[in-house]
Amino acid sequence: MLVVMWAAAALAGVIHVLFFCMESLWWTKPAVYRRFRSTAEQAQTTKSLALNQGFYNLFLAAGALGGLALIASGRTSLGLTLVTWNCASMLAAAVVLAASSPRMMRGAVIQGLAPLIFLIGVLYLRLS
Repeated sequence: MLVVMWAAAALAGVIHVLFFCMESLWWTKPAVYRRFRSTAEQAQTTKSLALNQGFYNLFLAAGALGGLALIASGRTSLGLTLVTWNCASMLAAAVVLAASSPRMMRGAVIQGLAPLIFLIGVLYLRLS
């Protein structure tokens, strides 16, 4: 169970680093803005918003991956708290995306599935 949990949290972190790259570095590239169902004009207009959102995702990734590093170094309680908080935030954002824009459901699942797996693991371990 722990291996699955740590792998899910690491995957969530990596996915959010990729979101950072797409939103903050590559936002105006056609392959990226089309994934977000935008046009070139919309991407140009919203690039400062995307930059901010990308950094938000980077900070979530840093929290999850940093928490895993703390766990690996023996600071289990602090690390688990950090990973849990960041995965819960990732999942909450995915729920908001799904609720606010049903056409982005695929993106919401990509954003939220790995954090959900981690959080289910935490609940399972706490309740067993």
